[in-house]
Amino acid sequence: MSLWARAQQLPPESLQKVRAIYGDHFPIEVRHCLATWIESRIWTPEPEEQQRFFVEELVQEIHTNAELMLSPEMFVTKMKLLEAAKIFRMQYGHAPHELYTYMRRCLAMEVEVIQAAMGPYAAQPQTERKYSELITGLQNVRQKVNMASEEIRSLQANIESFSLQYHECLKNKGHINYLQQSGPMTNERRELEACLRVQIEEMERKLNALVAQINQSQMELVDHMKENIANLRQLQSQVLDEELIKWKREQQLSGNGVPMQSNLNTIQEWCELLADLIWSTRQQVNNVARINSKTIVELRQPHLVEMLDEMSKQVTSLLSTLVTSTFVIEKQPPQVMKTNTRFTATVRLLVGGQLNVHMTPPRVTVVIISEQQAQLLLKSDSQSGRGKQPVECGDILNNSGCMEYQPTSRQLSVSFRNMQLRKIKRAEKKGTESVMDEKLTLLFQSEFNVGGGELVFQVWTLSLPVVVIVHGNQEPHGWATVTWDNAFSPPGRVPFAVPDKVTWCQLAETLRIKFCSATGGDLSEDNLRFLAEKIFRTSLPMNTMELNAMTVSWTQFCKDALPERNFTFWEWFYMVVKVTRDYLRTLWCDRLIMGFIQKKQAEEMLAKCPPGTFLLRFSDSELGGITIAWVGDGNEVFSLQPFTSRDLMLRSLADRILDLSQLQFLYPNVAKNDVFSKYYTKPENDVLKNGYVKPVLVTTLPPYMSPSPAYAHSPDSHRNTPSVHNSYFSASTPAQTENSFMDSELFEQIRAFEPDGFDDFDFYGGNVPKKPALNTK
Repeated sequence: MSLWARAQQLPPESLQKVRAIYGDHFPIEVRHCLATWIESRIWTPEPEEQQRFFVEELVQEIHTNAELMLSPEMFVTKMKLLEAAKIFRMQYGHAPHELYTYMRRCLAMEVEVIQAAMGPYAAQPQTERKYSELITGLQNVRQKVNMASEEIRSLQANIESFSLQYHECLKNKGHINYLQQSGPMTNERRELEACLRVQIEEMERKLNALVAQINQSQMELVDHMKENIANLRQLQSQVLDEELIKWKREQQLSGNGVPMQSNLNTIQEWCELLADLIWSTRQQVNNVARINSKTIVELRQPHLVEMLDEMSKQVTSLLSTLVTSTFVIEKQPPQVMKTNTRFTATVRLLVGGQLNVHMTPPRVTVVIISEQQAQLLLKSDSQSGRGKQPVECGDILNNSGCMEYQPTSRQLSVSFRNMQLRKIKRAEKKGTESVMDEKLTLLFQSEFNVGGGELVFQVWTLSLPVVVIVHGNQEPHGWATVTWDNAFSPPGRVPFAVPDKVTWCQLAETLRIKFCSATGGDLSEDNLRFLAEKIFRTSLPMNTMELNAMTVSWTQFCKDALPERNFTFWEWFYMVVKVTRDYLRTLWCDRLIMGFIQKKQAEEMLAKCPPGTFLLRFSDSELGGITIAWVGDGNEVFSLQPFTSRDLMLRSLADRILDLSQLQFLYPNVAKNDVFSKYYTKPENDVLKNGYVKPVLVTTLPPYMSPSPAYAHSPDSHRNTPSVHNSYFSASTPAQTENSFMDSELFEQIRAFEPDGFDDFDFYGGNVPKKPALNTK
């Protein structure tokens, strides 16, 4: 991330300090629009003789950016840039080093402000050092490319000089032949011939020296261009094989909730510089080949042609690699994709603006292919030849679009905003495989013309693997496939191979990040140990190193049902994340929910507490359920039937805790109103505009729970403690009739709220949760 990009993330007061750094001497619009150029020039110290060009280069860069601002909303900014260019030339034209020094001081002050606001490591010196090293390497190559251009001009001048002298020498030789053949030799003719021979000898001596100089210059120039190509290859490998691959890996991990660190705009800047240098080098090689082909036979070196042909192939290959590798998916399609549902994606060519690809706007098409087709595509491409077109395994609507160029951002991209997968053709399944295990991918294809049609590149790129579902109840398993693939795919894999087993340490980090990104709250070591015991189906040793080294299989993760349950570990975890994200986020972040704790352990903890003490834990038996365990008046521990998303949609967990007078202290001894009161729903006017009184739903316990808990019973003989079931209660029989009507209305509201009905819940256990413990008042 550039320094200026980081400055824009500062809080307002710190951002104002950055604004004050420049004051009226350096318009902030110039700093914003030329951020990349300024930082690339200032980070690396330049010798004083190079600083004398700083003002002119800055003015030229300002004019270049201003010319790209064609939209009406950019008119004011354009005028400010042009005015700034005029002032810079007037004030610093005679002293460019002063402006250069001033800018270095401003950037140093920016770093200080960022470090003060965001911590000493906010400036990321290692990242900036890598950025600086790349820019320095590219600038060094640029200087050498410019030197090669000067050498080519000098070579051409020497060859032209040689051609003139050579023809003058031939003219004198022809004159001597004429004198010898035109008649008897007189003294005057002999003197003229002798004079011509002296001239010819002198000219031949100079020509021989010039030939040697030209030959030496040619070889030195070839060596310099070879060095430039080698340096460009090394820098391109650093950008494409390290930085761009790193960005793609971060993009994949971001699907699991990992924040991205790399910046695609910065990578584009590097790629644009590479494209400019590679294209210039290619033109230089072609120019030298053209010059060599037009020189007289005496100057031609037979081995030079082969060397230039090889160099031309090398530099064209570099350009081809750059173009094909920088065709990237900026915004990935959804990795769990439902048929007949709209989805989006964006692809971008990082060097499109630099190579003027937009002059002939390329069209991008999208198809969906199977894992096997993706493997065949990569195999045929690695064998230096595109095979036959991959077989599509589905129909996508609105799957074609033209790339558009944005002058201000210099981005050539196309956004597919209304794609829709109409139907899908499944591959044959093996063993216990299901349709949610099948990985597909979207293939984006296009063709680019570079250099006015001189070069044509066929490009393609694959999306991250996607799982196609047809119903909402397939979503959890689909996300299991995607989560495992995103987290554990090895670099450079064959699509879409992943290990069948990973260590618990690796999986624990994936679950932690997944939970944290969805809910905003982290998982503790105790939480992770609870999850480990659940997935391994046993109590575990206390040694953390031994636990982290234990392996978890894909089958344990999402195939095998938990003991005495009809759902898997992943299904249980997925629904816990979902209910926490949708209804319990604030309570979890405030650490009011203990959550990941065994029922028996909760009972043991509460048994030592006074009556009215309670805690909140995720249910082991109910998917996406949260239960309240509390100590009754007889010091017996009870567990309330778990609340699921459907219950919490009707009345929040905090309001339900308020409703139940039996709950007094959050474990270990915190008064419930001290921590939950800020989450209680504020009372509203009960009388509606139409004159009716609005009913209020209140959570209650069955009558046998009051006044004495001695009448409580456990409806489940397998439970160690009573689980209290709930039903609707009212003050009178007429109210019960109204409640029956209200139940049907609520049911229809829930069905309208959940587009897929109750299937998201029913497929796990087949039991719709009991009615919430609500009382209409």
